[in-house]
Amino acid sequence: MSKPKVLVARAIFPESIERLAQHFEVESNQADEVWSKAQLIARLQGKVGVFTTGSERIDAELLDACPGLKICANMAVGYNNFDTDAMTAHGVLGTNAPDVLTETTADFGFALLMATARRIAESEHFLRAGQWQKWAYDMFSGSDIHGSTLGIIGMGRIGQGIARRGAHGFGMKVIYHNRSRLDAALEAECKASYVGKDELLKTADHVVLVVPYTPASHHTIGAAEIALMKPTATLINIARGGIVDDAALAVALKEKRIAAAGLDVFEGEPKVHPDLLTVPNVVLTPHIASATVPTRKAMADLAVDNLIGYLVNGKPLTPVNPAVLAKN
Repeated sequence: MSKPKVLVARAIFPESIERLAQHFEVESNQADEVWSKAQLIARLQGKVGVFTTGSERIDAELLDACPGLKICANMAVGYNNFDTDAMTAHGVLGTNAPDVLTETTADFGFALLMATARRIAESEHFLRAGQWQKWAYDMFSGSDIHGSTLGIIGMGRIGQGIARRGAHGFGMKVIYHNRSRLDAALEAECKASYVGKDELLKTADHVVLVVPYTPASHHTIGAAEIALMKPTATLINIARGGIVDDAALAVALKEKRIAAAGLDVFEGEPKVHPDLLTVPNVVLTPHIASATVPTRKAMADLAVDNLIGYLVNGKPLTPVNPAVLAKN
């Protein structure tokens, strides 16, 4: 009996492909080509499953053209590349990779905050360019982390991890805004206080964004929100591109209406708004918050487990549209 066919849409760990090959006929993309939608549709013909990495858009047009598809397993906690309504309507399950990247991403968020507040990237560029000729009392003076006020917008697992690092490690006062307030025990664990969004923006010395991307969260931070922030404040986005209006942020940074920003995600990535490349007071990284070898392997393992769990055993681990399971 022939094995069911699955597609791996981007290059992944060879061990992941080996695990999939024990159960499926696997077509992989170890050349790591970025396929157009038409190319992806062509590759998906005859496939029942696809391993995605977050850059492959799964929408109604693609699903109409791939009637045999049963599951899309994302190697990411975010799944804004999935049109979950269309997937549910077509009976296609989506899965993601939560939990396994929480602490690694929180580490990175705090690292990006520190690099931004202390002007590390800006000062390194200065040094590498041979411009360091003498010490000066105000050379690359940044903002303190310890004892400052940390504002977190989006208090899921990653937001909570950042809060714990700030409160317990650096003695920061932590305030947060979320769609729903945490229970009292979690607030106490994170030493965090719930406030309104506007109050957070006005009060925080450092604002960290960790909200999922949805149409409702598009441009959560735009020109009006930036205008509420302190001129000495920093803004960190490790959430998703589109949470911040990058064009408005570039203007605010150029005019020094906030002190600095650190961005790991961008609207329309891998493209970056060109104005962000011209201002010195921004730290830019290429969507690498979860990029440690153990964590990326754990993310790949979970995507593989979801493909095997659903297609072989009928039991996916982390479905994002579980209504599909009720239909089957």
